[in-house]
Amino acid sequence: MKCGVIYYTKTGHSEKIARAVAQELHVQAEDIKTGPVMKELDLLFIVGGIYAGKSDPAMLGYISNIEGSMVKKVALITSCASKRKKQNMVRELLESKQIDVVADEFLCRGSFLFVGSGHPNESDLSYAIAYAKKVAAEVQK
Repeated sequence: MKCGVIYYTKTGHSEKIARAVAQELHVQAEDIKTGPVMKELDLLFIVGGIYAGKSDPAMLGYISNIEGSMVKKVALITSCASKRKKQNMVRELLESKQIDVVADEFLCRGSFLFVGSGHPNESDLSYAIAYAKKVAAEVQK
């Protein structure tokens, strides 16, 4: 099975999560700021943060170039200080392109100023890795 991990980060939190997941899946985490070329994948993990309540426009711009023929399934991993907001705009954009998105989005505690200070921590990364392994195993079936 071919897996990929892409991320967008302003604070470094999403990068930290993406690198941990990618290492576990034996792939390279790619920063969308570098414009990675999308390869044909069975499963793509998109790791992104929530900024002022929504996904960053740079993430949405990159996602708008992903075609359904490139990716069979997407799993979303989200860093959010409140641990309540999801990447709804990313999900809607992918689904409008007929790309299958895993229903269960992983929310990881991030931090902003004093809210969530110290996150994501090792425990958060362990949970993100467990989520990624579970999704990968389900897709591989």
